[in-house]
Amino acid sequence: MGRLFGTDGVRGIANEELSPSLAFNLGRIGAYVLTEETHHRPKIAVGKDTRISGDMLEAALIAGICSMGAEAVCLGVVPTPAVAYLTRHMGLDAGVVISASHNPYEYNGIKFFNGEGYKLSDQLEDRIESLLLNPENGIEYPTGAKIGKRVDIDNAVYDYVDFLKSTIDGSLRGLKIAVDCANGASYIAAPSVLTDLGAEIVVINNNPDGQNINVKCGSTHPEGLQKLVVDSGAHIGLAFDGDADRLISVDNKGNIVNGDHMLAIFAKYFKGKGILKKDTIVSTVMSNIGLDIAMKQEQCNLVKTKVGDRYVLEEMIAKGYCIGGEQSGHIIFLDHNTTGDGLLTALQLLTAVKESGEKLSDLASIMKELPQVLVNAKVKNENKDKYLEDEAVAEMIAGLEKKMKGNGRVLIRPSGTEPLVRVMLEGADEAEIREDAVALARLIEERMN
Repeated sequence: MGRLFGTDGVRGIANEELSPSLAFNLGRIGAYVLTEETHHRPKIAVGKDTRISGDMLEAALIAGICSMGAEAVCLGVVPTPAVAYLTRHMGLDAGVVISASHNPYEYNGIKFFNGEGYKLSDQLEDRIESLLLNPENGIEYPTGAKIGKRVDIDNAVYDYVDFLKSTIDGSLRGLKIAVDCANGASYIAAPSVLTDLGAEIVVINNNPDGQNINVKCGSTHPEGLQKLVVDSGAHIGLAFDGDADRLISVDNKGNIVNGDHMLAIFAKYFKGKGILKKDTIVSTVMSNIGLDIAMKQEQCNLVKTKVGDRYVLEEMIAKGYCIGGEQSGHIIFLDHNTTGDGLLTALQLLTAVKESGEKLSDLASIMKELPQVLVNAKVKNENKDKYLEDEAVAEMIAGLEKKMKGNGRVLIRPSGTEPLVRVMLEGADEAEIREDAVALARLIEERMN
């Protein structure tokens, strides 16, 4: 079988790929690995989103945690970043989230945080997986009074709301905000924090029924929010995903403002306040080259990592940067939280809008998004990493980059699961870069097959 842990925990169709028995074993082995150095009864936070399978998987996961003698601290339905924050804030030994983020409701997932609120390293995930797949792992399970128990925290979501309010100065009075909760984990927290801060809000998709999470709504389908912003005359729209760790915003004209645009806004805003550490933001290689151009104009540094928020976070921690994120709206403010946080991002964006006195459409104009074209080259699986060894391919890539004169780029990424090489070009002229992308993809096919 393949690796159990993916890029963001263990995911699959609930009760099929992600079964209660797997959830039980993840709870059991995860509790063991994450707390084996403790000398007290371990305490592990457990949160979930609004999926119908959440109750089933929560029960199994908690049973596994308790079977290791740990205490399951149940937070109920809360955003993923709330679990990261509360694990740290309450001094717990670890945290677990039951959520499949932006995926359809029939999917679910299990993701761990360590006691400091950070996602687990590949090494820790591999250790959990190794022990889980080895029945003769030698782990001893407690009996009698040493078995763990469940503790419910009734006000967990409001503790998180109080934390969010502490991250900004002043209020949001005078702002009218349209909010799309994706029928997910933000359905209580988002309206609560925004109204507490004095904003006028218009909310949609905040009536979860277990099956409507992410259904034609939220950050992956913001069309309804775009219409609501225009129809209601809102200053700004906020669209969260199912577990509220990412945000896509909508400006006053109904236009999408994605993660790249928000990173550009935050870089300028935080630098102007003198709090952008090392005048640097972090993004991934998939960010639009328009972000590179905007950062040069603002005299800010842009560091890029491999695709995945964990790599963005690793770079931020290693180099001491405070803001990083992805085009998808998964943005990390490391001075406040240890993972992407859609609501925290929203409050920082709203504060920038209010303090500047400008409309979001004006702030977002700092960055012009250049056209982006993606073409797949079908190659033999064993050859998909060899394209740069080919002189003809390397020569064509160099020629295209020279032609772009810094106002475009070529990005080649072998697929991790398919016999494909993905060819992405960015530039000012969409027709021209499409023609070039097709030509480069065809050349790779010819040389790699």
